[in-house]
Amino acid sequence: MVPDRGCRRGRPPILSTPSLKKVARRPLDVLSWKIEVPMSRIRNLVNFVASRDLRLADLLREWSPPRTVRVWMVSSSRAGDGWLWAALGIPVLWYGGEQRYRVLAVLTLAAATGIGLFSVLKRVTVRKRPCAMQAFTWFQKLPPDHFSFPSGHSLTAFAVTVPLSLYYPSYMYGLYFCAASIATSRVILGMHFLSDVVAGSAIGAGIGYMAYSLAA
Repeated sequence: MVPDRGCRRGRPPILSTPSLKKVARRPLDVLSWKIEVPMSRIRNLVNFVASRDLRLADLLREWSPPRTVRVWMVSSSRAGDGWLWAALGIPVLWYGGEQRYRVLAVLTLAAATGIGLFSVLKRVTVRKRPCAMQAFTWFQKLPPDHFSFPSGHSLTAFAVTVPLSLYYPSYMYGLYFCAASIATSRVILGMHFLSDVVAGSAIGAGIGYMAYSLAA
């Protein structure tokens, strides 16, 4: 994953758009979904989810969290850039037991599949990020790509966490805490809508479990 780069404090919003509250009634237009939703029930569901996404993003945009929360969220997001999962390969290689090479192969397969999949999905859906629509109060940075769905950080985190926790269940709680922190940080920092993170986490968990099952 590539570290977030982008705007500095004080830079005007990337897009000249109205307040998120004002546009919440037409979420499909605002979020620039480029896919067709032929069935009315599916369209209604997408509208419902998108409107809730906008409402939550609008609340978080003006929120000024405590310093401890800021450090936690920024650190978690940075950890999800990819170096944390790469670093985990070292203890697995040294202390992973006889199955360590299989574990590394499974983690590599899961991570590579996840990265490839979310890269394609982002370019199919081309959903705008909350921070690209309107700058957040205390964290004003943008990642190199402007596509929001699904969350690549969340997808990769759970794609790696699921098989790793299945191989080493004694570390399950710590691993899931890290993955959940990474996913949560993406919403708090305005990098993704809640539905992006939920979808990314679910897809990543599925990829991770399938990779584990193939090697079982």
